[in-house]
Amino acid sequence: MENLHNIRKVYQKSELVEDQVKESPFEMFKLWLDDAKNDADVAEFTAMNVSTIDEDACPRTRVILLKEFSEEGFVFYTNYNSKKGISIASNPKACLHFFWPSQERQITIKAVLEKTSAAESDLYFYSRPRGSQLGAIVSPQSSVIPGRDFLRERLEEVEKKFEDKKIQRPPYWGGYMAKPYEIEFWQGRPNRLHDRLVYYRTEEGDWRIERLAP
Repeated sequence: MENLHNIRKVYQKSELVEDQVKESPFEMFKLWLDDAKNDADVAEFTAMNVSTIDEDACPRTRVILLKEFSEEGFVFYTNYNSKKGISIASNPKACLHFFWPSQERQITIKAVLEKTSAAESDLYFYSRPRGSQLGAIVSPQSSVIPGRDFLRERLEEVEKKFEDKKIQRPPYWGGYMAKPYEIEFWQGRPNRLHDRLVYYRTEEGDWRIERLAP
């Protein structure tokens, strides 16, 4: 067994105190996202882990790119027939997680997911490069395939089918809106005494803020 006990990093770049936070967690999210966007050490500032519950009751996590957000929630796009799509169909709750190491920050979001409208999915689908549009049709996401050649051959077929034609968004591909009910902001601090402030959505629809022990 490899011993990693002595691997240490001191977190001391910033702090998170109550008089700094916004009333809206979405305003706080935008501040932190902008900080990550402007940090040259962050390669993918919109990358987030999305965890869903599989049929065997085990969580499954994958990295997905955030594409939109508003006071309503957070939007990402995928194949509805994928493992995540099947999991969401049976259990629409998910956890979104952002980690920006160079900022020493994390955001954890618990949310209920709903499909975006066909019009919203179309709008994003047609903003993508043509190759990505073709890829959404070519790949039977999460299905077992015989090999890499399967995808190459399928791509050739689909390219011929849509040659000089507009590519139609497949009905099994679209977006999810993650509507949050809990959002935690984590700021690394020295001595592992990290700052953790959590927004909880109340029955009235506003937000209550509490501090958690690290």
